[in-house]
Amino acid sequence: MPEIKKSSKGISPKKLSDLKVVVLCIAAATTFWILNALNKDDYNTIVDFPIEIVYNEEAYMPVKQLPSSIEIEINGNGWDLLRKYFNINETPFQIDLENPASKDYILTTDLKRSLGDFLSPTQLISVLEDSIQYQIDQIQTVQLKPQLDSNSYSLANNFRLLGDIKFEPSTIKVKGPSSVLKTFEGTFPVKMNKDKINENVNQDIELEIPKDLSNKLSLTEEEINVQFEVVEFLPGNKRLKVKKINFPRTATMENEEMTIMMFYLVDERNLNDLKELEFEAVLNYSQRNKEDSTITVKVEPMPGYLDQVRIEPATIKLKYE
Repeated sequence: MPEIKKSSKGISPKKLSDLKVVVLCIAAATTFWILNALNKDDYNTIVDFPIEIVYNEEAYMPVKQLPSSIEIEINGNGWDLLRKYFNINETPFQIDLENPASKDYILTTDLKRSLGDFLSPTQLISVLEDSIQYQIDQIQTVQLKPQLDSNSYSLANNFRLLGDIKFEPSTIKVKGPSSVLKTFEGTFPVKMNKDKINENVNQDIELEIPKDLSNKLSLTEEEINVQFEVVEFLPGNKRLKVKKINFPRTATMENEEMTIMMFYLVDERNLNDLKELEFEAVLNYSQRNKEDSTITVKVEPMPGYLDQVRIEPATIKLKYE
């Protein structure tokens, strides 16, 4: 009696052949059932149907990404529903907006008739969303005042700006959607990218649109000239002559030998003026603090070209006989 060989998995070739026949039969029956079912009508399903919002792109610009589909419930032939469910060769439904900046939505009830005609022979049962939201602005060109970004530059130690910063041209033309332009609040940031400036500046700077707005805005000018002057404030100190006012005979400084010093920064252009001044530490007894018997030192004169003035000591203790 001949032996029947078995496969490596313990199944005989005859059983394996029978199993393949069964699988093929099931696959054929399933395919036939699906094809037969798809040929039938009166199916309902919910699909994401593609839409395209159409507007005058020369006059308007979307601020946010526009919706590309809407959820709808439809009825029809199985094949038609299958194609719409998977968006197979489906042309997007166009929504024409004459003045898209006038509002930021459109009611789907206003689209129901035209959308129903577009979907024929499939029947539109309902649109699951009440409205389609969008934000499309009118394109404008505005003139903004250039403003040097304070975070893009720094002055060297003890240097100060002298006068106003000048720009040429004095305004920058920027084109883009109206709502985006309003966020600039009338000014356009100019980035210098320069640190520890210790000399006057006369520099051409390339204008840059913020990266997150580069696809929405455009500039007429590519660069701008920036000019400003700086001045150095030099450190110095002086010993002050004490001037007492309204002191009674019974009141004196707790330490009559105390030295009062003034420390300051002076505008380098006024060094000669500073040399001609004699400073005094004024102690006015009438302005004393009665609770702790102290007087705050006031310096006279106090010219405007001094900066960061510091007095040591700042207050004087009194004693009484």
